[in-house]
Amino acid sequence: MIDLLVPTVAQGLLWAIMALGVYITFRVLDIADLTVEGTFPLGAATAAAVIAKGGSLITAFVLAAIAGCLAGVVTGVLHTKLKIPALLAGILTMIGLYSVNLRIMGKANLSMLGMDTAFTYMKNLTGFSNSVTVLCVGAISCILISVVIYWFFGTEIGCAIRATGFNQQMIRAQGVNTNITIVLGLLISNMLVGIAGALVAQNNGFADVGMGVGTIVIGLASVIIGEVLFGTRSFKNSLISVCLGSVVYRIVIAVVLQMGMPPNDLKLFTAILVAIALSLPLIQNQFKGRKAAK
Repeated sequence: MIDLLVPTVAQGLLWAIMALGVYITFRVLDIADLTVEGTFPLGAATAAAVIAKGGSLITAFVLAAIAGCLAGVVTGVLHTKLKIPALLAGILTMIGLYSVNLRIMGKANLSMLGMDTAFTYMKNLTGFSNSVTVLCVGAISCILISVVIYWFFGTEIGCAIRATGFNQQMIRAQGVNTNITIVLGLLISNMLVGIAGALVAQNNGFADVGMGVGTIVIGLASVIIGEVLFGTRSFKNSLISVCLGSVVYRIVIAVVLQMGMPPNDLKLFTAILVAIALSLPLIQNQFKGRKAAK
């Protein structure tokens, strides 16, 4: 059981960084951003290309983050300046990033096997097993990024971004340019997704142009499951809930696979799981209403 639990939790923590990025657009900005399906492999491709050419890990992560930022800015400009609906703007950026990712890697799949990554560095430093090493890297990354996000969204500009998602007319009345806050929110979101892609690619040992398929569903599943199970009493609580939701999602997936579900049905199961999670708040409210009526 432990042999299954440790790597599953480790994977959940790595993907939690991507889920935090989805949370910023989906909950904070109130925008359904499909850019993440292109940004995730973009971060992976960028990091893999740097590592494959002998670059440092710091350079790989910095460039992956910058690439994610640029993708978010493109979506933001399409939405705010060209007045393209946010959903369509994200789709356009996602489609364009497919070709960009192929250009960066030079082919559809780029291996990093036998090369120095964040995980090999941690393993050499600590001497832990592979699964524990991934768990440590995931936990450290998740905690650091969560702390930085919590600090940033407590600043004046961070509060302006949160207010933009809550009520654009109100924040405009305060003299804030909502176009800038929307672009900045998309930038931060996709930066996190790019970093997550770089981490997951290093853990897998390769970057693939198709590894972003279904990323938005995984992110939404993590956000919704976390909110339903752990609550949203405060912004800090919401960040923790998203991270724990990603872990719970991975545990659920691991359990159903262990029970014999064909891997080909995994996407269908994920879609059904997200649909159920999205409907839970409505079911809970109806149940409370009936209970109060009695």
